[in-house]
Amino acid sequence: MSALGFIGLGIMGKPMAKNLLRGGHALYLHSRSGVPEELLADGGNACTCAREVAEHAEVVITMVPDTPDVEKVLFGADGVAEGLGRGKIVVDMSSISPMATKVFGARINALGCEYVDAPVSGGEVGARNATLTIMVGADEPTFLKVKPVLDLLGKNVTLVGANGAGQTCKVANQIMVALHIEAAAEALLFAAKAGADPAKVRQALMGGFAASRVLEVHGERMLKRTFEPGFRLELHQKDLGLALAAARELGLSLPNTATAQELFNACRAQGGACWDHSAMVKALELLAHYALGD
Repeated sequence: MSALGFIGLGIMGKPMAKNLLRGGHALYLHSRSGVPEELLADGGNACTCAREVAEHAEVVITMVPDTPDVEKVLFGADGVAEGLGRGKIVVDMSSISPMATKVFGARINALGCEYVDAPVSGGEVGARNATLTIMVGADEPTFLKVKPVLDLLGKNVTLVGANGAGQTCKVANQIMVALHIEAAAEALLFAAKAGADPAKVRQALMGGFAASRVLEVHGERMLKRTFEPGFRLELHQKDLGLALAAARELGLSLPNTATAQELFNACRAQGGACWDHSAMVKALELLAHYALGD
């Protein structure tokens, strides 16, 4: 058993922390909203700040919403950096800027510690079931040290490259997921307005080349109108913002990513920041003046 730290206990972080406790690790916890009682009941230890987590843990995991949040947790007052000792490892599993990640990694390395970026895909279901896909940016020796911990959280743990590569892979993932959601929404809306039963169309498509995890899970959400967040629309909007910003730096055009972002923007203008990202279909329904439930 090793001592681990986990900072950020929201929709994703709480079930991830629970799986680490099930793996038999001593776990030191901190969250700005407080440590859930169920984690304490399972043996977790509450800490008053990120610094205290880092003082106790050999490996510190962060899972917070955005780039500024990671920077504050790591380098702000009473942050992780203040509690680190040489040889400790920081693993950021948030989805943030690849460029900022490289800077954060260099700052942690300067303290005599190792840095790993390990963003995830799979949503709340994957976090709860420990079936996340984990995209890792690290040197290979550090990756091998943390892989047994990551294996408690996911089923597909891949070393992509050096610091920043994991976040680059996650941005690519978020581009694909957004476009898959948009495609599923267009297809089901087209089918419904043309007079076909969209539920039966989805069932048929699931047996062919158009089958996808997005059509399976989010297609069902669209049909059942269940938009409670597994992954908040505003967070996917943030990720596409990272993609488009990086594309500008690279001189790269991502036209369909830009379209998906505008559809998310339209949803957010309707008060949908905290809807599940599958609610992108609502923006298309507004354009069509027709809803899947009609």
